[in-house]
Amino acid sequence: MLKLNHNSLRRIQLHAMRTYPEECCGVLLGKGEGNARIVRSVVELRNQNDANRERRFLVTPEDYRKAEEQAQREGIEILGFYHSHPDHPAAPSQFDLEHALPNWSYVIISVDDGVPRAMTSWSLQHDRSHFEQEKIEAYH
Repeated sequence: MLKLNHNSLRRIQLHAMRTYPEECCGVLLGKGEGNARIVRSVVELRNQNDANRERRFLVTPEDYRKAEEQAQREGIEILGFYHSHPDHPAAPSQFDLEHALPNWSYVIISVDDGVPRAMTSWSLQHDRSHFEQEKIEAYH
């Protein structure tokens, strides 16, 4: 299960709206507690992809390092990533499957005509064969 506080949920929605029709991307920061990942904050990243930004995003090693340093300063950890699917469902693509790693949550938000719609979360199986959908729970 992925627990997102209302502030983080809203920041993801606003980021997706602001970058439409391009994909947005960012990092989920928080702590694991039992079977749940508790997101305390999100770090918006710039989509560093040079081409096809409407269908692909790229996180650079430098951006990842900065997010990791922020997590360390706050005493939390990277729990995963989020990105938008402009005018497409909030489900992982084959490209997402090929570039994901196990042990993280992958939040996808669909954005239709600039309006955020469904938000889902996915976890890659350890054999990297497929994603399993995670329940998202909002909290204050």
